[in-house]
Amino acid sequence: MSLSRVVLLSLLLAAPAQAEKLANKLFGAMPAPSSQDSMPIGSYARGCAAGLVELPETGPTWQAMRLSRHRNFGQPVMVQFLMDLSATARDIGFGRGLYIGDISQPRGGPMTSGHASHQIGLDADIWMLPPRSLSLTEAEREEISSIPVRSADQRSVTENWTRVHRELLKQAALDPRVDRIFVAAAVKIEMCRTAKAKDKKWLQKIRPVAGHDTHFHVRLKCPKGARLCETQTPTVADLSKGGDGCDETLMWWVTDFLNPPKADPNKPKDEDAPKKKGPREFTMADLPKQCKGVLAAD
Repeated sequence: MSLSRVVLLSLLLAAPAQAEKLANKLFGAMPAPSSQDSMPIGSYARGCAAGLVELPETGPTWQAMRLSRHRNFGQPVMVQFLMDLSATARDIGFGRGLYIGDISQPRGGPMTSGHASHQIGLDADIWMLPPRSLSLTEAEREEISSIPVRSADQRSVTENWTRVHRELLKQAALDPRVDRIFVAAAVKIEMCRTAKAKDKKWLQKIRPVAGHDTHFHVRLKCPKGARLCETQTPTVADLSKGGDGCDETLMWWVTDFLNPPKADPNKPKDEDAPKKKGPREFTMADLPKQCKGVLAAD
Protein backbone atom coordinates (compact mmCIF):
# COMPACT_ATOMS: atom_id res chain seq x y z
CA MET A 1 0.00 0.00 0.00
CA SER A 2 1.38 3.42 -0.95
CA LEU A 3 2.41 5.96 1.68
CA SER A 4 -0.39 8.32 0.58
CA ARG A 5 -2.96 5.56 1.14
CA VAL A 6 -1.53 4.80 4.56
CA VAL A 7 -1.83 8.46 5.51
CA LEU A 8 -5.39 8.58 4.17
CA LEU A 9 -6.44 5.49 6.06
CA SER A 10 -5.01 6.94 9.24
CA LEU A 11 -7.14 10.03 8.72
CA LEU A 12 -10.27 7.97 8.22
CA LEU A 13 -9.68 5.71 11.18
CA ALA A 14 -8.33 8.32 13.57
CA ALA A 15 -10.04 9.94 16.55
CA PRO A 16 -13.46 11.56 15.95
CA ALA A 17 -12.03 15.07 15.74
CA GLN A 18 -9.66 14.01 12.96
CA ALA A 19 -12.39 12.03 11.18
CA GLU A 20 -14.25 15.31 10.65
CA LYS A 21 -11.82 16.27 7.89
CA LEU A 22 -13.77 17.72 4.96
CA ALA A 23 -14.75 15.13 2.38
CA ASN A 24 -13.91 17.39 -0.55
CA LYS A 25 -10.30 17.64 0.62
CA LEU A 26 -10.03 13.85 0.84
CA PHE A 27 -11.61 13.19 -2.56
CA GLY A 28 -9.85 16.12 -4.19
CA ALA A 29 -6.50 14.63 -3.20
CA MET A 30 -7.10 11.30 -4.96
CA PRO A 31 -4.84 11.03 -8.02
CA ALA A 32 -6.49 8.02 -9.65
CA PRO A 33 -9.73 5.99 -9.70
CA SER A 34 -10.21 3.02 -7.37
CA SER A 35 -9.54 -0.43 -8.77
CA GLN A 36 -13.08 -1.54 -7.92
CA ASP A 37 -15.97 -2.50 -10.15
CA SER A 38 -17.69 0.60 -11.44
CA MET A 39 -20.49 1.83 -9.20
CA PRO A 40 -22.11 5.24 -8.65
CA ILE A 41 -22.70 5.52 -4.90
CA GLY A 42 -25.36 7.80 -3.42
CA SER A 43 -26.89 10.78 -5.19
CA TYR A 44 -25.57 13.18 -7.79
CA ALA A 45 -24.90 15.80 -5.09
CA ARG A 46 -24.07 13.54 -2.13
CA GLY A 47 -21.99 10.54 -3.03
CA CYS A 48 -18.84 9.13 -4.58
CA ALA A 49 -17.84 6.77 -7.35
CA ALA A 50 -16.04 3.44 -7.53
CA GLY A 51 -14.16 2.21 -10.57
CA LEU A 52 -14.33 5.35 -12.69
CA VAL A 53 -12.52 5.47 -16.02
CA GLU A 54 -10.68 8.39 -17.58
CA LEU A 55 -12.00 10.06 -20.69
CA PRO A 56 -8.95 10.20 -22.94
CA GLU A 57 -7.68 13.75 -23.16
CA THR A 58 -8.07 13.74 -26.95
CA GLY A 59 -10.07 11.53 -29.28
CA PRO A 60 -11.16 11.55 -32.92
CA THR A 61 -14.16 13.78 -32.15
CA TRP A 62 -13.45 15.35 -28.75
CA GLN A 63 -10.99 17.07 -26.44
CA ALA A 64 -11.18 17.22 -22.65
CA MET A 65 -10.72 20.79 -21.45
CA ARG A 66 -9.12 22.36 -18.36
CA LEU A 67 -6.96 19.32 -17.71
CA SER A 68 -5.42 20.97 -14.66
CA ARG A 69 -8.71 20.45 -12.86
CA HIS A 70 -8.27 16.64 -13.13
CA ARG A 71 -12.00 16.09 -13.59
CA ASN A 72 -12.19 14.03 -16.79
CA PHE A 73 -13.27 10.81 -15.03
CA GLY A 74 -16.68 9.17 -15.28
CA GLN A 75 -18.63 5.98 -15.06
CA PRO A 76 -17.98 3.79 -18.13
CA VAL A 77 -21.48 4.56 -19.39
CA MET A 78 -20.75 8.29 -19.21
CA VAL A 79 -17.43 8.05 -21.03
CA GLN A 80 -19.07 5.99 -23.78
CA PHE A 81 -21.98 8.44 -23.99
CA LEU A 82 -19.59 11.38 -24.47
CA MET A 83 -17.69 9.54 -27.18
CA ASP A 84 -20.96 8.71 -28.94
CA LEU A 85 -22.36 12.24 -28.66
CA SER A 86 -19.12 13.77 -29.90
CA ALA A 87 -19.35 11.67 -33.07
CA THR A 88 -22.96 12.78 -33.50
CA ALA A 89 -21.89 16.41 -32.97
CA ARG A 90 -19.38 16.13 -35.80
CA ASP A 91 -21.92 14.46 -38.09
CA ILE A 92 -24.52 17.22 -37.63
CA GLY A 93 -22.00 19.98 -38.23
CA PHE A 94 -21.13 21.05 -34.69
CA GLY A 95 -17.55 21.80 -35.58
CA ARG A 96 -15.27 18.80 -35.32
CA GLY A 97 -17.06 17.24 -32.34
CA LEU A 98 -17.13 18.38 -28.71
CA TYR A 99 -15.09 20.24 -26.14
CA ILE A 100 -15.86 18.47 -22.86
CA GLY A 101 -15.57 20.18 -19.48
CA ASP A 102 -15.87 18.71 -16.01
CA ILE A 103 -17.15 15.18 -15.46
CA SER A 104 -15.97 14.00 -12.03
CA GLN A 105 -12.85 13.66 -9.90
CA PRO A 106 -11.03 10.29 -10.07
CA ARG A 107 -13.19 8.90 -7.25
CA GLY A 108 -16.06 11.33 -7.52
CA GLY A 109 -17.17 12.88 -4.26
CA PRO A 110 -17.60 16.54 -3.30
CA MET A 111 -15.31 18.96 -5.13
CA THR A 112 -13.02 21.57 -3.66
CA SER A 113 -14.52 24.22 -5.96
CA GLY A 114 -17.36 24.68 -8.38
CA HIS A 115 -20.06 22.07 -8.68
CA ALA A 116 -22.44 20.82 -6.03
CA SER A 117 -23.15 17.75 -8.15
CA HIS A 118 -20.79 15.76 -10.45
CA GLN A 119 -20.13 13.44 -7.48
CA ILE A 120 -20.95 9.98 -8.86
CA GLY A 121 -19.55 10.05 -12.39
CA LEU A 122 -22.87 10.55 -14.17
CA ASP A 123 -22.73 14.32 -14.82
CA ALA A 124 -20.78 16.09 -17.57
CA ASP A 125 -20.45 19.64 -18.85
CA ILE A 126 -20.26 20.18 -22.60
CA TRP A 127 -19.09 23.46 -24.07
CA MET A 128 -21.33 25.47 -26.37
CA LEU A 129 -18.27 26.29 -28.49
CA PRO A 130 -18.12 24.13 -31.66
CA PRO A 131 -14.51 22.89 -31.92
CA ARG A 132 -12.44 24.21 -34.80
CA SER A 133 -9.42 22.21 -33.70
CA LEU A 134 -8.90 18.94 -31.86
CA SER A 135 -5.17 19.45 -31.53
CA LEU A 136 -5.14 22.03 -28.76
CA THR A 137 -2.20 21.78 -26.40
CA GLU A 138 -2.67 21.43 -22.66
CA ALA A 139 -1.83 25.12 -22.24
CA GLU A 140 -4.29 26.17 -24.96
CA ARG A 141 -7.04 24.20 -23.24
CA GLU A 142 -6.48 26.32 -20.14
CA GLU A 143 -6.63 29.60 -22.04
CA ILE A 144 -9.46 29.12 -24.52
CA SER A 145 -13.01 29.90 -23.39
CA SER A 146 -16.42 28.76 -24.52
CA ILE A 147 -19.05 31.13 -25.93
CA PRO A 148 -22.18 32.50 -24.23
CA VAL A 149 -25.47 31.54 -25.87
CA ARG A 150 -27.51 33.43 -23.24
CA SER A 151 -27.74 37.22 -23.09
CA ALA A 152 -26.34 39.17 -20.15
CA ASP A 153 -29.86 39.98 -18.92
CA GLN A 154 -30.60 36.20 -19.00
CA ARG A 155 -33.84 36.63 -20.99
CA SER A 156 -32.85 35.65 -24.52
CA VAL A 157 -30.29 33.76 -26.57
CA THR A 158 -27.39 35.47 -28.29
CA GLU A 159 -26.30 35.39 -31.92
CA ASN A 160 -24.05 32.47 -30.95
CA TRP A 161 -27.10 30.22 -30.66
CA THR A 162 -27.70 28.22 -33.86
CA ARG A 163 -29.99 25.53 -35.17
CA VAL A 164 -27.06 23.12 -34.79
CA HIS A 165 -26.94 23.84 -31.04
CA ARG A 166 -30.62 22.94 -30.90
CA GLU A 167 -30.05 19.75 -32.85
CA LEU A 168 -27.15 18.75 -30.59
CA LEU A 169 -29.29 19.16 -27.48
CA LYS A 170 -32.10 17.24 -29.15
CA GLN A 171 -29.82 14.34 -30.05
CA ALA A 172 -28.44 14.26 -26.52
CA ALA A 173 -31.94 14.26 -25.01
CA LEU A 174 -33.12 11.49 -27.33
CA ASP A 175 -30.47 9.16 -25.92
CA PRO A 176 -32.17 6.71 -23.51
CA ARG A 177 -29.16 6.90 -21.17
CA VAL A 178 -29.92 10.56 -20.43
CA ASP A 179 -32.06 11.51 -17.44
CA ARG A 180 -32.04 15.29 -17.95
CA ILE A 181 -30.02 18.16 -19.42
CA PHE A 182 -29.55 21.49 -17.68
CA VAL A 183 -29.45 24.68 -19.76
CA ALA A 184 -29.97 28.40 -19.25
CA ALA A 185 -33.68 29.28 -19.14
CA ALA A 186 -33.31 31.45 -22.26
CA VAL A 187 -32.15 28.39 -24.20
CA LYS A 188 -35.16 26.34 -23.13
CA ILE A 189 -37.48 29.25 -23.98
CA GLU A 190 -35.96 29.48 -27.45
CA MET A 191 -36.31 25.72 -27.95
CA CYS A 192 -39.94 25.91 -26.85
CA ARG A 193 -40.58 28.67 -29.38
CA THR A 194 -40.01 26.27 -32.27
CA ALA A 195 -41.24 23.08 -30.57
CA LYS A 196 -43.80 20.74 -32.06
CA ALA A 197 -46.10 18.33 -30.25
CA LYS A 198 -43.93 15.37 -31.28
CA ASP A 199 -40.98 16.92 -29.40
CA LYS A 200 -42.57 16.51 -25.95
CA LYS A 201 -40.80 13.32 -24.89
CA TRP A 202 -37.27 14.62 -25.40
CA LEU A 203 -37.93 18.32 -24.77
CA GLN A 204 -39.11 17.63 -21.23
CA LYS A 205 -35.57 16.43 -20.48
CA ILE A 206 -34.23 19.93 -21.20
CA ARG A 207 -34.41 21.64 -17.81
CA PRO A 208 -33.80 25.34 -17.02
CA VAL A 209 -31.36 26.27 -14.29
CA ALA A 210 -29.31 29.31 -13.31
CA GLY A 211 -26.00 29.83 -15.09
CA HIS A 212 -25.14 27.49 -17.94
CA ASP A 213 -24.67 30.28 -20.46
CA THR A 214 -21.51 28.76 -21.99
CA HIS A 215 -22.15 25.04 -21.54
CA PHE A 216 -24.89 22.47 -21.04
CA HIS A 217 -24.89 19.84 -18.33
CA VAL A 218 -25.86 16.25 -19.13
CA ARG A 219 -26.99 13.95 -16.33
CA LEU A 220 -27.32 10.24 -17.03
CA LYS A 221 -29.72 7.81 -15.37
CA CYS A 222 -28.46 5.32 -12.83
CA PRO A 223 -27.10 2.41 -14.91
CA LYS A 224 -28.94 -0.89 -14.80
CA GLY A 225 -27.81 -2.91 -11.80
CA ALA A 226 -26.27 0.08 -10.00
CA ARG A 227 -27.87 -0.81 -6.67
CA LEU A 228 -26.09 1.94 -4.71
CA CYS A 229 -27.10 4.74 -7.09
CA GLU A 230 -30.01 7.01 -6.08
CA THR A 231 -32.40 7.94 -8.88
CA GLN A 232 -33.23 11.64 -8.99
CA THR A 233 -36.73 12.74 -8.10
CA PRO A 234 -39.01 14.30 -9.18
CA THR A 235 -38.74 12.87 -12.68
CA VAL A 236 -38.70 15.18 -15.68
CA ALA A 237 -42.20 13.95 -16.51
CA ASP A 238 -43.40 15.01 -13.07
CA LEU A 239 -41.63 18.36 -13.28
CA SER A 240 -43.24 19.09 -16.65
CA LYS A 241 -46.63 17.66 -15.57
CA GLY A 242 -46.46 15.19 -18.42
CA GLY A 243 -45.80 17.94 -20.95
CA ASP A 244 -42.74 19.47 -22.56
CA GLY A 245 -41.90 21.93 -19.78
CA CYS A 246 -42.83 24.98 -21.89
CA ASP A 247 -45.16 26.43 -19.27
CA GLU A 248 -45.40 29.02 -16.49
CA THR A 249 -42.70 27.27 -14.48
CA LEU A 250 -40.27 28.03 -17.30
CA MET A 251 -41.16 31.71 -17.43
CA TRP A 252 -40.50 31.99 -13.67
CA TRP A 253 -36.80 31.87 -14.48
CA VAL A 254 -36.99 35.14 -16.42
CA THR A 255 -39.48 36.87 -14.12
CA ASP A 256 -39.59 36.19 -10.39
CA PHE A 257 -36.18 34.50 -10.34
CA LEU A 258 -34.52 37.58 -11.78
CA ASN A 259 -36.67 40.05 -9.83
CA PRO A 260 -37.84 38.30 -6.67
CA PRO A 261 -40.97 39.71 -5.01
CA LYS A 262 -40.12 41.75 -1.95
CA ALA A 263 -40.29 39.80 1.29
CA ASP A 264 -43.05 40.64 3.74
CA PRO A 265 -41.29 42.62 6.51
CA ASN A 266 -43.97 41.56 8.97
CA LYS A 267 -43.37 37.86 8.41
CA PRO A 268 -41.56 36.39 11.44
CA LYS A 269 -38.13 34.89 10.81
CA ASP A 270 -37.17 31.51 12.09
CA GLU A 271 -33.81 32.34 13.61
CA ASP A 272 -33.46 28.81 14.94
CA ALA A 273 -33.85 27.12 11.56
CA PRO A 274 -30.76 24.95 10.95
CA LYS A 275 -28.44 26.08 8.18
CA LYS A 276 -28.36 23.57 5.33
CA LYS A 277 -24.92 22.06 4.93
CA GLY A 278 -23.35 22.52 1.51
CA PRO A 279 -21.23 19.94 -0.35
CA ARG A 280 -18.00 21.69 0.56
CA GLU A 281 -18.93 21.30 4.22
CA PHE A 282 -19.61 17.55 4.01
CA THR A 283 -17.54 15.22 6.13
CA MET A 284 -17.36 11.50 5.46
CA ALA A 285 -20.24 11.05 7.90
CA ASP A 286 -22.47 12.94 5.45
CA LEU A 287 -21.76 10.54 2.59
CA PRO A 288 -22.84 6.91 2.06
CA LYS A 289 -20.80 4.55 4.21
CA GLN A 290 -19.36 2.83 1.14
CA CYS A 291 -17.44 6.01 0.28
CA LYS A 292 -14.84 5.25 2.93
CA GLY A 293 -14.08 2.03 1.07
CA VAL A 294 -13.75 3.94 -2.21
CA LEU A 295 -11.13 6.23 -0.65
CA ALA A 296 -9.22 3.36 0.95
CA ALA A 297 -9.20 1.05 -2.10
CA ASP A 298 -6.14 0.62 -4.32
